[in-house]
Amino acid sequence: MSMNAKWCFFLLLFSCASCAVDAEQDVVRQIATSVAADKAYGIQLLERAVNINSGTDNLAGVKAVADVFAPEFEALGFQVTWLDGSGFNRAGHLVAEYGKVGPKILLIGHLDTVFAQDSEFQRFQVVDERYVRGPGITDMKGGDVVMLLALKALKTAGLLDQLQIRVLLTGDEESRGTPMVLATQALVEAGDWADIALGFEDGDSNPETAVIARRSAANWRLSVQGRPAHSSQIFQPGMGDGAIFEMARVLNAFREALSGQALLTFNPGVVVAGTDIDLADDGRGKAFGKANVIAASAKVSGDLRAISAEQQQQAWAAMAKIAAASLPHTKTVFSYEDRYPPMAPTEGNKQLLALYSQASEDLGYGPVRAVDPRKAGAADISFVAGRVDMALDGLGLMGAGGHTDQETADMNTLVSQAARAALLMARLADVK
Repeated sequence: MSMNAKWCFFLLLFSCASCAVDAEQDVVRQIATSVAADKAYGIQLLERAVNINSGTDNLAGVKAVADVFAPEFEALGFQVTWLDGSGFNRAGHLVAEYGKVGPKILLIGHLDTVFAQDSEFQRFQVVDERYVRGPGITDMKGGDVVMLLALKALKTAGLLDQLQIRVLLTGDEESRGTPMVLATQALVEAGDWADIALGFEDGDSNPETAVIARRSAANWRLSVQGRPAHSSQIFQPGMGDGAIFEMARVLNAFREALSGQALLTFNPGVVVAGTDIDLADDGRGKAFGKANVIAASAKVSGDLRAISAEQQQQAWAAMAKIAAASLPHTKTVFSYEDRYPPMAPTEGNKQLLALYSQASEDLGYGPVRAVDPRKAGAADISFVAGRVDMALDGLGLMGAGGHTDQETADMNTLVSQAARAALLMARLADVK
């Protein structure tokens, strides 16, 4: 190859690389401009949604919020479906679907809040030019609006057609419907369909973080029986140690065996013990006994949170073994219920966070790091994360005071969160 030919070749390569950089910068600019232009629309939509009470048990209110969001998805070309929730004693779920080519991305939000119909906290309230207060404004009607603004930006930039999107806005995130298998069926099916899952909860309400791991949520119980008798006979060969000492043995052995494991927590939240006791499923209990009578019964209700399915199963096995080694003339029955699975910090999740962080930096918002799993409770994405290649949560509107009458949104994050999510999805079209 002659010197002139070599120079032409290198100039061509440089030109192609330069064009690629320019095209990428154009995408960044288009997304940032589009989201900023839609901020007022987003605030108006958020106000409409927040002003509708949608406490989980207010089935009509949950459906009314779905009716606010449904036409917004339809305007973007999504096929929208309402999944009736009567089979699991809740309002239902909103599903919106788009596209036939590209990576399959599941976007997760929810419609319900923790605020009942008789709550005094019911309305969208402007605090100042930056902050707005309202029921469910960050948890998570704001996240649903962030999701819509991101999708609108992709549509405006001509990038939405490169993706297959399924949106699932559940109606029972704050109080799961029963039976659980029906309440979570849409999530499980969507997880089996998707390659990637993005959750629009508010994480730890810090825009410098996102969620790559959530711990599980599970319940456990102890039911303990001892031999009742006069207290003067306790520890005798024929009487044994009684139900309360047996209960104490088991709980302390749990603590000694398991409390040192990283990110594993377990807590006995309610205890009743005595001669005649009762502990209901709602946590209300009663007990009767006397100081001079060996306790006949004890019951304990607690929860457990683990960072992986393996850690949780190992904990259950250890707890069952401890409970089975009962003191003389006592018997402990240990039982548990898995409720929310863990969202383990997989390599795929870490890669997705890296892409999100790079998108944030390219938009001028700085890097994003992972949330401490102790600050991220179980959520809808927990049912999906183990079924997809990559999952990331905490992409919604940020603020403070969630689940209280001081729930407040930082409206500066409406644009930044939507732009970051949109750019991430645009780049996912090139990754898969």
